[in-house]
Amino acid sequence: MKTIRILLVGLVLGVWFQLPALAFCGFMAGKAEARLFNASSQVLLVRDGKRTVLAMQNDYQGPLNAFVLVVPTPTTLSPGQVRLADPALFERLDTYSSPRLEVLRDGDPCDPRFTWSQDAFKPFFPDQSAPVASAACCGDAAGSRVLGIAVESRYSLGEYDIVHLSATQSDGLEAWLQQNGYRVPPGASAALRPYIRQGMKFVVAKVNLKAQAQTGYSQLRPLQFVYESEKFMLPLRLGLLNAPPDQMQDLFIYAITRAGRVESSNYRTVKVPANVNLPYFVTPRFQDFYKDVFDRQAQQTRSAVFTEYFWNLAFCTACTQITLRMNELLNLGVFWVYGHDDANFEALRTPGGPLRGYEESSEPYIPVFPALTRLHVRYSANTFPEDLMLTETRDQENWQARYVVQQPYASSVAVCSNQMARIDCEAQCKQRVNFLFAVNQPRFLKPPFQGKSREALQADCLPACIASKQTALDGATRYYAQDLPKRLQSEKQTLAKLSGWSMERIEALPGADKVWGQDTPGSPGTPSAALRGSAQ
Repeated sequence: MKTIRILLVGLVLGVWFQLPALAFCGFMAGKAEARLFNASSQVLLVRDGKRTVLAMQNDYQGPLNAFVLVVPTPTTLSPGQVRLADPALFERLDTYSSPRLEVLRDGDPCDPRFTWSQDAFKPFFPDQSAPVASAACCGDAAGSRVLGIAVESRYSLGEYDIVHLSATQSDGLEAWLQQNGYRVPPGASAALRPYIRQGMKFVVAKVNLKAQAQTGYSQLRPLQFVYESEKFMLPLRLGLLNAPPDQMQDLFIYAITRAGRVESSNYRTVKVPANVNLPYFVTPRFQDFYKDVFDRQAQQTRSAVFTEYFWNLAFCTACTQITLRMNELLNLGVFWVYGHDDANFEALRTPGGPLRGYEESSEPYIPVFPALTRLHVRYSANTFPEDLMLTETRDQENWQARYVVQQPYASSVAVCSNQMARIDCEAQCKQRVNFLFAVNQPRFLKPPFQGKSREALQADCLPACIASKQTALDGATRYYAQDLPKRLQSEKQTLAKLSGWSMERIEALPGADKVWGQDTPGSPGTPSAALRGSAQ
């Protein structure tokens, strides 16, 4: 059965009237991208003061003749203020900021740490450990009037036919849309009424099928809007016009500002639980894990906006990709990065207006790298009854939803014992003693090493070597018998707590039952044998 739905994809407000056909939607080992979530939309929002650049994209896959987008705007936009955006930039932002899994590897627990004589020499230079300040890094007109509609302009933009409207009656706007062939769900006037009362204008877009066939794109390209407004908000109410009260949708917001983290001012903003260690065997199932984590958090913390990423774009840590280049930022609408704030914002509002980059700079300038906030909202008419109001905070502490797995070291106590048995302490100590005598400058040596014969130094060295081998064996034994099993159990409990998976399900996952540290077939040597031969 076909039903008509509306999806939000806009700041000032984007609503698609459509038939439902939505896609289901370190080294870095995994990402949890926006396409992981069904019925999801993405908004790119560049904000500096009142100046706003907004682009929107959703996963619409229905018939193109059923697509209609209605966007309320604070003022009447000129044709130049509506542009086509590059869909690849959304994928770039999504991949760059998505929750990620970082894989680390345990070091060899069989580490003898034989340090004798390594601190035998006095320092050659004065202490230079004092902190040093780091450098900054880098219808017809008559009919429209009867309905309270004024058509400000009409034009084509790529695959879209665009109409700019002003309206004084919500019933009139709904009637005008229906009379002009737009597929509008019944009752749209009630949802449009609050925005008309606020004096907002409207941009209406539908697909020109002939033009779309000539674009070469399989999906509709995002639309970008450039305007100035005191309001920093996302009107969710209109986006939920035809959805059942309890039907959930996902919205991803990529907010780019000069410095501060973006959060909601009328809903609670929380960070997703992150920065924890997970068991190594969850690596190939990371997307399933994060989807269940977010589902669980959204159920437990309803009417909340979740932060998944905040970072200054001048650099990144544990990134899934290289940081966004300045030209990419400029194309995203970050008009201030090259220092031409006024000129570039004006160019964004002018049809075909050229953006000024580095090569157009006549004098030196300091790049102004912005900050990126990624917000994830799961909303319904019941959980988000008000429009989403946003604010830029003063918080500049970098944070990301990052999860870590530590790959255990594949070895055993028996293997460690064999390695220690092959260490000839007599030979190693002789080599180190010879090096000390080669210096032959007592003033360079610390007192414990001064004035001693070769035999005396050899006698000092041998116990240290034997003790280091015991340290290695003790470390491997403790790692495989105590530390690693205890850590894996703790990681499994963390996995269960965050994801809601039962311990039975976790224990049944491939790799979960592996016992680490078992003797490998044919591995020679025992701890006692290693020490018996230590001084040979």
